[in-house]
Amino acid sequence: MKILTMLLLPLCFSQTCFSAEQESLSNKVKQLEVEIQQLKKAVNAADNIIAEKNTADSKAAEKEDVGITLGGAVRFQYVYEDYNDENSSRGGDLDFDIFRLDLNGEVGGVILSAQYRWFQYMNVIHHAWVGYEFNEQWQGQIGITRVPFGNLNYNSHNYFFSSNYYVGLEDDYDAGIKFIRKNENHDLRIAFFFTDEMGGIDGYVDNRTDRYSYDIVGVRASDEGIYDQPSLEAAEHNTFNLRYAYQLANVELGFSWLSGDIRDATSSIGDRTAFAIHTDAQFDRWNVKLQYTDYEYDFDSYSPQIAVGAYSFYDSIPSEAILYTVNLAYLKPVEFGPITSLNFYNNYNMMTDKSGDFNNDTIMNVLGVAISAGGLYTYVDLVRAKNQPFVGGTMAGDSDDWQTRFNINFGYYF
Repeated sequence: MKILTMLLLPLCFSQTCFSAEQESLSNKVKQLEVEIQQLKKAVNAADNIIAEKNTADSKAAEKEDVGITLGGAVRFQYVYEDYNDENSSRGGDLDFDIFRLDLNGEVGGVILSAQYRWFQYMNVIHHAWVGYEFNEQWQGQIGITRVPFGNLNYNSHNYFFSSNYYVGLEDDYDAGIKFIRKNENHDLRIAFFFTDEMGGIDGYVDNRTDRYSYDIVGVRASDEGIYDQPSLEAAEHNTFNLRYAYQLANVELGFSWLSGDIRDATSSIGDRTAFAIHTDAQFDRWNVKLQYTDYEYDFDSYSPQIAVGAYSFYDSIPSEAILYTVNLAYLKPVEFGPITSLNFYNNYNMMTDKSGDFNNDTIMNVLGVAISAGGLYTYVDLVRAKNQPFVGGTMAGDSDDWQTRFNINFGYYF
């Protein structure tokens, strides 16, 4: 018995030791598994941080790498005017219109947009601004930027714009700061303009009429001619603009307002206000633009006419008036050689309720088609008008005669 006990004791001791070692090894394995899981979590977290950083760096690099793109256009124009005997006797004239250069792009999140134009008779800045997108909805712009008023970008389809353009209320550019907030349904634009694009009354320019946008340049005395240089020079100053539009399905409904000061060389001599109700609707291939505009220039010493300047000459407009525009267009896709689309339109404009003793309204109707062919874009316009600039008249005129102009403007855009 003692011999058997002595033989079994080592065996029992060996099994006990083996069980203890097995338990210890199992605990170490479990601990290693826990540590491995913790390491995996740490590696995944590090990978996520690196991925996010790479994405952010990639987006930043994309913004920095957008760069500035150079573009432009070269345009020519054929004109036939029934009110110009010399022009009609020649069968019309074909002239160089403009050469222009555009700069557009973004570097490091800062946006640039600028355009300069060379005509045969003048060189002008069209616009030049820098901007920044604060988020997906808000953008700020500072420089010479488009005045947010009426239907945008244009209240027209034709080459001659609408009559609003000739009183400085369509495609007008001034010097100031603007904020734009846009989302799916709302378009809000708030702006403050210090002066016009030429620096106002004290701008360092050779000729205040060498400009693209129509702006006030003076007040007419009763004995001044419509096209004379004004004896009292003046300019727009400190103008506030507000434009709001709501997108209801395929119809944009909007309201615009502006108010600002008018100054001579030393002090304020009056103020100006304007408001508009406008809509821009798209029905399949049909586009409809409607606008009602009311403006008033109120001077300390009343004058029924003010002097405006653009395209290197002086003109006159009523100091107050109401304008109506009714514009219809139909876009037809085609496949005819390089021609890809034809945009047919009829644009009707009327200025009425003018200040002063005017018995005849300004009326302009433009029937035409815009032709797209690669980089070539062509306007073919038949214009019938009375008391309309560039169609044998002036808004400060009081004629009852209708004038006709046939115009083809074609340009290559690059």
